[in-house]
Amino acid sequence: MIIFFVFTNPFLQDEFMRLWEVKAIHQQDIIKPYDYGIVLTGMLTYDNQFERINFLRSTDRILQTLDLYKKGIISKIFITGGSGELLNQKNKEAEILKDYLLLLGIPSEDILIEVNSRNTYENARETVNILNSKKNDNTYLLITSAYHMRRSAACFKKQGLEFDVYPTDRYAGSRKFTPDHLFVPKVDTLQRWNVLLREIVGFITYKIVGYC
Repeated sequence: MIIFFVFTNPFLQDEFMRLWEVKAIHQQDIIKPYDYGIVLTGMLTYDNQFERINFLRSTDRILQTLDLYKKGIISKIFITGGSGELLNQKNKEAEILKDYLLLLGIPSEDILIEVNSRNTYENARETVNILNSKKNDNTYLLITSAYHMRRSAACFKKQGLEFDVYPTDRYAGSRKFTPDHLFVPKVDTLQRWNVLLREIVGFITYKIVGYC
């Protein structure tokens, strides 16, 4: 019964998620514009039958990137990510997102992509290979989900990139002390535990193999 309460209690899950997520920042605290906003994929699937994008929760990554671009905080958008599927390498997520941004009116010259990476480690490796940061003085803002930022930032640092971070789509928002949040079990809390535990295991695994 205690285990059930712990794993279905939204308040307790928020507290554990808050410990893991990288803290978000206020836009007004950003003191410089960046040459590139580097946004990691993992925010959509493509429906081949109906030829349309199925956007997932982490789509906040690209929405926040667009906001930063429109406000002049980043000058160009760099999208990193191919296909994370082992058997289907046809739908490259960065290509799909670039086409979507073009439809929204973003100039082609302001969108760069890489489509070879299949995971966070490869995101970092392939991105740095393209940007070649050691031979220029460009500035970079790394954009991904708050729960995913810890592992992502470690991978990009391992590749020698200097950057600031901009966490998005936080799971743990402001603390709520309402009775339903404190005491009422919620099934979707289990899914949030799955996100957190998977990310922690991923981070530890990356550390062991030397990816970050």
